[in-house]
Amino acid sequence: MAALIKSLLDWLRSLFFKTELELTLVGLQNSGKTTLVNVIASGQFSEDMIPTVGFNMRKVVKGNVTMKLWDIGGQPRFRSMWERYCRGVNAIVFVLDSADYEKLDAARTELRSLLEKPQLANIPVLVLGNKNDLEGAMSVEKIIEEMNLKTINNREVSCYSISAKKQVNIDITLQWLIKKGKGSKNTI
Repeated sequence: MAALIKSLLDWLRSLFFKTELELTLVGLQNSGKTTLVNVIASGQFSEDMIPTVGFNMRKVVKGNVTMKLWDIGGQPRFRSMWERYCRGVNAIVFVLDSADYEKLDAARTELRSLLEKPQLANIPVLVLGNKNDLEGAMSVEKIIEEMNLKTINNREVSCYSISAKKQVNIDITLQWLIKKGKGSKNTI
């Protein structure tokens, strides 16, 4: 009965209130962050992507949810900016090229370094193993193991295997992100 009442209240709230989310996408260069943002925004994949220099910000509306997506460059010279753009967000999305084993150590090191920042304590993290359409791409279990995600215990951590190009698991990714907005500020 309580679940029914909660569902009814959530539905009524959705009629009058809009949920706002602020998310930051980080990860090494060429992991597919900008492609993912474009697929979330337009549902379209484009082969003609250029690397993000610095950052891009894009607002995307999905139903009654407005997402402000910060897409931060993954080149070494931009990684020091990651912390600044992750402060106060609803979730940090770490995008990993799941078929690029050579960058695994660097990805693990950068994620650990970012999550050690005191200002980012308790912010949920979603690790996305992108490019699961490529030969040899890691499974979710392999990503969890290789990135040592089970050892992160001071925040919620989730991991999905996706393909921004083929739009695989984009729906569950969006569902996870939107759930992070449930506790965020609602505006009329």
